[in-house]
Amino acid sequence: MRIDQARSLFGAVLALGLLGCVVPAGQAQEALTLQGAARRALTSHPAIEAAAATEREAAAGTREAQSGYMPRLSWTESYTRSNNPVFVFGSLLNQKKFGLDNFAISSLNNPDALNNFQSLVSVEQTVYDARRTKHAVRAAKLTEELNAETRRSREADVLLQVARTYFGVTLAERGLAVAEETVRSAEADLRRAETVFASGMSTKADVISVRVHLGAAEQQRIQAESDVGIAHATLNDALGTDLDRNWSLATPLAAGLPLEAESLDRYLATAVEQRPGLRSADLGEEISAAQTMVSRRSIWPEVVAQGVFEADRQRFASQGSGNWLAGVSMRWDLWHGGENRARIAASKEAEIRAAAESRQSYSTVALEVRRAHADLGSATQRAAVAASVVEEAEESLRIIRDRYEAGLEDVTALLRSEVALTNSRYRQLATTYEQRVAHAALEHAAGTLTVNSEALR
Repeated sequence: MRIDQARSLFGAVLALGLLGCVVPAGQAQEALTLQGAARRALTSHPAIEAAAATEREAAAGTREAQSGYMPRLSWTESYTRSNNPVFVFGSLLNQKKFGLDNFAISSLNNPDALNNFQSLVSVEQTVYDARRTKHAVRAAKLTEELNAETRRSREADVLLQVARTYFGVTLAERGLAVAEETVRSAEADLRRAETVFASGMSTKADVISVRVHLGAAEQQRIQAESDVGIAHATLNDALGTDLDRNWSLATPLAAGLPLEAESLDRYLATAVEQRPGLRSADLGEEISAAQTMVSRRSIWPEVVAQGVFEADRQRFASQGSGNWLAGVSMRWDLWHGGENRARIAASKEAEIRAAAESRQSYSTVALEVRRAHADLGSATQRAAVAASVVEEAEESLRIIRDRYEAGLEDVTALLRSEVALTNSRYRQLATTYEQRVAHAALEHAAGTLTVNSEALR
């Protein structure tokens, strides 16, 4: 495999976002462990803040739905002036200002304009609404639970992204170290090739070949420096902090983690119990069922009790006469152009859709757990193999260099051995990174990824 192919593999696992930001030179670095990064993200990431606000919004929606049980109290203040005979007659009675002279035919037919300041206090209490309020409150409470599960899911997503980007920084920094070591090795090879050429044991073409190899290694080093800057900015984005922040990462990127050997069935069972997405799917189905009941109950009558106190007067500041009324009324919306029936049909289809999505969620999560479990097993095995390959590649390069200096190998074998060592180092870094991320991804899939998880230590 050529160096550029190896770098493509290395870049694929590093590509966590193109933020185009580099770490400022000379900026003081703050020590940061992986768990510290996780805690910081849970307190500062915008996605967590948004989820918490949505949860509080749902709680307010529950209180709004519960207000349907409470009475409605209103106060109305109005002013009217008119010479309408019926208005004048009724207003005088309400003001208790009606006298004998008001019975005059001329006064009844052509009264003078009259002012009426009216204060109206009314109270209304729903006595019966076919349990619409009860089902609306249930739907609101379920929505509140759904948003709590959504917040848990967002937190797990953020933690997984923190693990990826945290080790992505280490991966980039160690990749830069590999690139720098490759440049130093290529420079040593160039000096070696020039010595062999000066002794007459090779041609000028060998020196040129090594120079080309050195140029390619230098380009890879430059790209690796850029990768470090991108990785730092991507980590800061995952933490919800300023992109220019510079960290000194204290948790090493190391293979051979002490993982608990659990079967796939155990992870699948844990996911069913703890994965927030599955609980959200179930809650979505329950919410749709509750909303369907609200729609069904809307075609039933509503019984309301009300009381009104009224005060009327000719001047705003004067004392007015008072009267009151109390009563019970029934309101039954018999026909709204088919609106209620259409709403019921829509709610029923939403319930069917939610049930189908819930079934699909279980299949999706089970597949995610299987994939994460397989990825972790594969990455763990590949990391062990990659470590031994690096040792063999280093020994092979040492032997080839000795043979080249002795004139027993040509420059092609030397350069091939250099590329093999560089590729094996990149693959070791990549597999170690994949193992750590796969561990976090498996806990995420099973619904157990928290700030105290083994995968974040």
